[in-house]
Amino acid sequence: MNKIVAPILAVSLALSASTAFAGGPVTVVEEPEVVAEKPASSVGILPLLLVGVVLCVALCGGDDDEPTPTTVTAAGN
Repeated sequence: MNKIVAPILAVSLALSASTAFAGGPVTVVEEPEVVAEKPASSVGILPLLLVGVVLCVALCGGDDDEPTPTTVTAAGN
């Protein structure tokens, strides 16, 4: 039985030893995360809404004219 175990042990040791040193040491280098910044000249939505409201008030403004009064007359008296 020792004749069978010895060659199997030698082959397994040779295969595992060669794969253990295959890649060399592994070093992990963390790269800093790059974050894209917003440009300083970006306009928010609030000024655009305010311009729309002001234009609507100016163009759709209320009627300032008073309606002309109508007179009602009694029929028959």
